[in-house]
Amino acid sequence: MTTSRSTQATEHKTVIKLGGSLLERLTSDFFRGIHQMIESGKRVIIVHGGGPAINRKLKEAQVETSVVNGLRVTHAEAIDIVQTTLIGSVNPWIVHQLEQAGIQAIGLNGFDGGLMKASFLDQKTYGYVGKIDDVNPALLHLLKETVPVISCIGRTDDGQALNINADTAAEKIAAAVQADELLFVTDTTGIKVNGETVTTTHPNQINDWITDGTIYGGMIPKVQAAAGCLEADIPVVRIVDEMLEGTTILKEVAVR
Repeated sequence: MTTSRSTQATEHKTVIKLGGSLLERLTSDFFRGIHQMIESGKRVIIVHGGGPAINRKLKEAQVETSVVNGLRVTHAEAIDIVQTTLIGSVNPWIVHQLEQAGIQAIGLNGFDGGLMKASFLDQKTYGYVGKIDDVNPALLHLLKETVPVISCIGRTDDGQALNINADTAAEKIAAAVQADELLFVTDTTGIKVNGETVTTTHPNQINDWITDGTIYGGMIPKVQAAAGCLEADIPVVRIVDEMLEGTTILKEVAVR
């Protein structure tokens, strides 16, 4: 049976960001976990990237790209491939997995209902990479009994597609719908200190851990991005694994 649930103004809204190599390794257990969230009364919105799939398509087309400051440089010959891969391949796959788990879902992108209006971030440096100027949540408010699955493609005022960083898109969408929590699904079980997962923390403690080297390497940008989302008035940000377990980051809380 497909899950659908009537919602009220006081509904609990959860935005989930999917991306990276983990996206293609998600199992049926993950999607059953989403089903359980919905059954518990939460409204779920999913925002996704699709780096590995895009890399394969670019390689097949013999189009080379690079990464600058954590962003994929997207030249004119690459933007069509990025757009068609995210909207035509990755998005339908996620929608299908949700529906296989009994969840009613619909695929969306920045063109739908003016969802994500964008402009060039820095065309000389990054090419067709965008920054989000406005999120119009009207369409999302209409889809109260369906899980929106949003590809990170924005559009300019004149209809040009732009590649949007998935972390940024998730943050902006979460803020626009006044989400109660934002989940970054990663290949790690949250933040680990001395080999143990920290269940709850706050930005000041995270900064201390970065300074003393407790948090290092690729985890630094993840935790900084997650903590930064709290400034967008999102009450709770979580870094979790595919079982939706990990670390909860609050604006200020005593660390246990």
